[in-house]
Amino acid sequence: MNIVLLEDSDFETSSRATVSGRRCQHILDVHRVKAGDELRVGLIGGDMGTATIVQYSSERITLDVILDCAPPPQLPLTLLMALPRPKVLKRIFQTCATMGVRELILINSFRVEKSYWQSPWLQPEKIREHLLLGLEQGVDTQLPKVQLQKRFKPFVEDELPSIADGKRCLVAHPYHASPCPSSNQEETVLAIGPEGGFIPYEVDKLEHLGFTPVELGRRILRVETALPVLLAKLF
Repeated sequence: MNIVLLEDSDFETSSRATVSGRRCQHILDVHRVKAGDELRVGLIGGDMGTATIVQYSSERITLDVILDCAPPPQLPLTLLMALPRPKVLKRIFQTCATMGVRELILINSFRVEKSYWQSPWLQPEKIREHLLLGLEQGVDTQLPKVQLQKRFKPFVEDELPSIADGKRCLVAHPYHASPCPSSNQEETVLAIGPEGGFIPYEVDKLEHLGFTPVELGRRILRVETALPVLLAKLF
């Protein structure tokens, strides 16, 4: 936990907050604080700053909080990702939050198993839990927006055109693709397929909307590896 994230409900006054549960135990066990020590903190969806330990017990820690620093800017990115395997999904949520993805849209694809959509990791509370873990790692307070789109064709035909309009549109595809472009801060929509990739029909639908296939070289990467590599190269 590189930053302690605070909820609005943690605040007793505008500058005093109390934390308990997992955050309290982490502060005590890992940071090993004592009264007067300072921690890096941030308000979820708001500014960051520092907090001074006022008092603590095994169950609660009271903090005097100063929030005087803006969080890092989010990437100008809408990420379309074919729903990955459940055991990978929580890592994807954390990576997106850590690296500052602004919006994640999980979409269906021919190679996505129908059972994946029943995963408990898609429950709103579980999504938020892993996004927060990612923010704690990346020292940020801004939660990515997350959408679930269970039908590929209606989403691509009815909603994606307005999302993609006027933006740099790329689809990660290891075959007959151009090298991934270099870093810039251009508004971007990036599509990443499932393990095994998008099928030709899906790539054609995306290309029809102006998506350019790009690749990362001769090696085929797993989704959880390709994601941070692509983000690092693009931004």
